[in-house]
Amino acid sequence: MAGLEGNEQPRGHSRAAAARWSPAVADGQVLDLFGDPTEAEVPLPSRPESAASARRIAQAVVLDRWRLSARLTEDAVLLVSELVGNAVRHTGARVFGLRMRRRPGWIRVEVRDPSRGLPCLMPVQETDVSGRGLFLVDKLSDRWGVDLLPRGKTTWFEMRVADR
Repeated sequence: MAGLEGNEQPRGHSRAAAARWSPAVADGQVLDLFGDPTEAEVPLPSRPESAASARRIAQAVVLDRWRLSARLTEDAVLLVSELVGNAVRHTGARVFGLRMRRRPGWIRVEVRDPSRGLPCLMPVQETDVSGRGLFLVDKLSDRWGVDLLPRGKTTWFEMRVADR
């Protein structure tokens, strides 16, 4: 784990967006429906179906807005799903927040929740059917970590990108 680092805290919103996937919502409209995580934290309800919403948001940002490679998009979407899954399963939160940032040569994805319980990277065996989330984050991202906040934490990962 990259360790604890103090960085800018994302801003929260007072209410969560609906997290139901709808085939009527075109991929280009995802950010209109949920909000743009590159501009402000997007609140999502802490329910299993929010993972699908977070994946669609991440794909819309990484592939469509930032125009990064399909391979990087696939990895980023998988890691978003893992962080969201951990927030939903392990924090007891009613709402979590998703934030995405880009700076030269890097992207950063953050999932904020109100729990101060730290995620733990566990050894993974071939026969394990669960518990691989942080293992995947550790293997596919270039850096990851947790920032403790006065009320909760932000779990994040960063990936290097080739700027055009």
